[in-house]
Amino acid sequence: MTWFRTEFMTPRRLLFNFLWYGSHLAVFAYGWYSQATNQRLAALNGLKFSVWTSRGAGLVLGYDGFMILVPMLRNVIRVVRPKMMWLFPADENIWFHRQVAYSLAFWAMVHTTAHYVNFINVERTQVRPQTALEIHYTQPGGITGHVLLLIMVLMYSTAHKKVRAQCFEAFWYTHHLAFFFMIGLYTHATGCFVRDSADPDLIGQFPFYSTGHCLGYESWRFTIWPGIIYFGERIYREIRARRETQLSKVLVHPSGAMELRINKPSFKYTAGQWLFIQVPEVSKFQWHPFTITSAPEDPYVSVHIRQVGDWTRALGDRLGAGPDVVATITQDALKGTKKEKDQYELGQRGDFVELANAGSSLPRIRIDGPYGAPAEDVFNSEVAVLIGAGIGVTPFASILKHIWYRQKRGKLGALRRVEFIWVCRDAPSFGWFQTLLQEVEEAQTDANFLRINIYLTQKIDENMLWNIAVNDAGAQFDPLTLLRTRTMFGRPDWKSIYTNLRTAIEGGAYLPGREASLKTTVGTYFCGPGGLAKAIREQAYAASSSSVNFKFYKEHF
Repeated sequence: MTWFRTEFMTPRRLLFNFLWYGSHLAVFAYGWYSQATNQRLAALNGLKFSVWTSRGAGLVLGYDGFMILVPMLRNVIRVVRPKMMWLFPADENIWFHRQVAYSLAFWAMVHTTAHYVNFINVERTQVRPQTALEIHYTQPGGITGHVLLLIMVLMYSTAHKKVRAQCFEAFWYTHHLAFFFMIGLYTHATGCFVRDSADPDLIGQFPFYSTGHCLGYESWRFTIWPGIIYFGERIYREIRARRETQLSKVLVHPSGAMELRINKPSFKYTAGQWLFIQVPEVSKFQWHPFTITSAPEDPYVSVHIRQVGDWTRALGDRLGAGPDVVATITQDALKGTKKEKDQYELGQRGDFVELANAGSSLPRIRIDGPYGAPAEDVFNSEVAVLIGAGIGVTPFASILKHIWYRQKRGKLGALRRVEFIWVCRDAPSFGWFQTLLQEVEEAQTDANFLRINIYLTQKIDENMLWNIAVNDAGAQFDPLTLLRTRTMFGRPDWKSIYTNLRTAIEGGAYLPGREASLKTTVGTYFCGPGGLAKAIREQAYAASSSSVNFKFYKEHF
């Protein structure tokens, strides 16, 4: 019930669902009515419900064919995002792309089933001197229709998240069949099936039929425009990606996260955004999305990459950060020994290894972006709750650094408090982010502005437990993270976290000087697994009250 409420009944989703599903039903009804009341198509209307259904569903497919590419116009979305957030789910463009795909699949089944009935009835009634097999396999409508169905089967089956995780290449290459899918969609009506004559009235130039007797909706005149814009955008992205780019440094952190530092003078971005990366030596065609972990004030662009798939492992091998290097760094991090003044010898958890200094030894790299993400709006909330799970903490590296720089300039916008929560599965994963957190923590002039909460969810073995007990006794810093903030063990109680936060805000102690009559906005920005996102979102919305409004945003690639 909670899932239904968050997916369908929140104000923004309710508005979206009303407009989305309502527009589909309206288009279907218009297609049905236009066919049924057209006197010139009286002979075809003798087929009754099957032809009316096929025509209505066909027009809806034209509508979805228009919309399927709209969420993929990434550069257009980046421009319109600030002004269209109330209507268009710009931060959830992949989710929206899937909604269009689901609709496309449903109406394709309706359209195809109705046409199968149409073709059988045409042969049975001989309203036209043709057989069902002739329409299916010798006419453009039947040929393109079956090609479209085949492409959809290939694209949909490889787009499942389990297939993407196991073999991303299958998803990547089959999804590029979209080019042929769109060509088939634009030319589907060239067979002139909807006509007021027994024989098609074909001509020698595009669209290959005469409008004198062919009475289709000619929806290709509208659906083709997103395709043209998308094609133009891809050309622009290719030109932009070819601008001078150099991979200057590669750092390997404990747990195997690789940090790539890139120099590209023409690249301008905002904290919290993301980009695509291509390494031609690893794959000439694949582009992979990663969050930018540097701040705009840094003299380089950095990303952190975890080696979890074929492409990332191949990249690690090419950069010299293979399994042996990662294992050595991780073991050293776990065996770090304490020195005076709470410092660690070589092998401390914040250590990293720089694999190369000479740019000539590093592979050529191309980056495309930047693209917008919800986290870039963090300064619009009075209270920002930043939650990262594992490597999902990467967008907040950029955000926290940027907050640090803006604090120095005294330009924090509406932001008054920051709650940073990092849920990590194992201790070595703290390593690469530790140095940044130390710097941000030490730079705070207001101890209440930034609160760091780190949760370790792995089961603690006896050796680690003993090491923590020995090093923690009387120490000023946490033995795992070397922060003043102590590490908490186990999973966070999200209900308690949000309830306590609301109570503190309403009590007036959390935000001194807050007007009780004004509504406080608390934005939660999350990056991590979908299952955890649902749990956090439910508790955030459940904690909202008349004086405190909790909002939830999730990173999507």
